[in-house]
Amino acid sequence: MRLPLLLLPLFLAGCASTQPAMSPLPTASVTAKLETQPVATMEDAADDPAIWRNATYPAQSLIIGTDKRAGIHVYDLKGRQVSFTPSPRLNNVDLRDVGGNIGVLVAASDRQDLAQAQMALFRLDTAAQKLLPLVTLPVDTGEAYGMCLWQRARDKALFGFVVLKDGRIDQVAIDLNGPVPSGKVVRSMKLGSQSEGCVVDDRTGILYVAEEDVGLWKFDASPDGSNIPTAIAKADGKEIVMDAEGVALAPSGSDGGYVIVSSQGDNAYAVYKLPEANYLGRFRINDGAIDGVQETDGIELMLGDFGPEFSDGLFVVQDGDNRPATQNFKLVDWAEVKRALGL
Repeated sequence: MRLPLLLLPLFLAGCASTQPAMSPLPTASVTAKLETQPVATMEDAADDPAIWRNATYPAQSLIIGTDKRAGIHVYDLKGRQVSFTPSPRLNNVDLRDVGGNIGVLVAASDRQDLAQAQMALFRLDTAAQKLLPLVTLPVDTGEAYGMCLWQRARDKALFGFVVLKDGRIDQVAIDLNGPVPSGKVVRSMKLGSQSEGCVVDDRTGILYVAEEDVGLWKFDASPDGSNIPTAIAKADGKEIVMDAEGVALAPSGSDGGYVIVSSQGDNAYAVYKLPEANYLGRFRINDGAIDGVQETDGIELMLGDFGPEFSDGLFVVQDGDNRPATQNFKLVDWAEVKRALGL
């Protein structure tokens, strides 16, 4: 449903009631196939992953993961750290293959200055398997939190969406034509409370944003699009148990596929069928050869062949409780998720 701004408080109120500790809805079970090396930093540190798929040699694809207290890691598909770039206070991360002199551009929300939101840009050297810093772009006042990229289908124009902790979303047009990238805020939108996870569907130009204690919303990603969000799902203790955290896409065809949301409150993931974002089911990553996953923040999903372990797609999630080790990222075979949910 599309909610006018004057009705948003009613939607918020409906989500603020006391929730059960676990959703009463059926929840399927899957297991992780592999995991990354734990981050070096103690406490709440690992945050958000991104995936680069090597189209020529899929098993040589890479995972980028942030340590929001230390920097940004690059892992191979065995979970081994192949490089690390110090850069404290990076939070969410996304990437696009933009071609030209840059190739694979990696963008992260930068929280070094809590009063000034910033976006840190890197080039992924796929041969050396490491990130090379390009520039840090100022965005606007406020604390940067979430981050996602959109490459517009019709002209390949590149935009970044920086989600601020208070629910404001700044859209940044990224210009790659100069000696170093530059950016300009072209639009701001607003949700009512703390928000973070986001993803943009490059096919349809739809931005999905998770408002942690409220639920999942979508916006028109166009710079001249409406600033009024459409409510998709509530964090009401059923489909999503607050907090609603990471958001990921599994595109299919021109506008189909799935959008997945981390239901952090009960260690699960809710799945919605596109294009209408109808609820399909939910699943957890439980103990197997690799330990299970709790309190997931960032998630990422990419379809395609990633070698024999992940022949149909790779789902990567932050594990908020990897004790006795520090936090890390878990790698899940997307085909197993589809089987578990009957997709």
